[in-house]
Parts: sequence; C-alpha cells; structure tokens
Amino acid sequence: MKNYRAAKKRVEVSVGESVRILRELQELSQSQLSGLTGIPQATISAIENSRVNLGVERAKVLARALNCHPAVLVFPGWEVALEAAA
Repeated sequence: MKNYRAAKKRVEVSVGESVRILRELQELSQSQLSGLTGIPQATISAIENSRVNLGVERAKVLARALNCHPAVLVFPGWEVALEAAA
C-alpha cells in the first residue's frame, strides 16, 4: 500500500443524481425501477430532480433494487478519513 493515493473529488453529486447514475448504470428506466420498487415513476423522477427528498425508507427500497448500500444514495459526497474507515 506504499503507492496508495487517495482519489480526488472531481464533481459534486446530489442525492437525486446518485439515484439517476446508479439507475442508468444498470440500464433501468424510471418505469422499470418503479416496477422493482413499488415507488411511482413520478416520485422517482421527482427524487432524481431534487424536488422530493429521498428519505431513509425510500433509500432502503431503492438500494435493494439498485444493489447498493443505502448510504451510497443518501450520502453521495461523504468523505471518511482513512483511519476511521479501517
């Protein structure tokens, strides 16, 4: 690990953008994600456009469908010190 170099943050990502990015990476439409989660497509659109707060319960449901941890959605720009992460 001598050559370890921490990645630099290049872009700020909002909660809604993190949902959209993960959805698109998995090649899902908003309608398909709606079908997997039971969350209306209009609500998914509103979340992605930061018109509606994600909330913990929705984050859990979306994280299950998007195969990620809910924290990835709720805290997209979270930085943890290396010592604290270990």
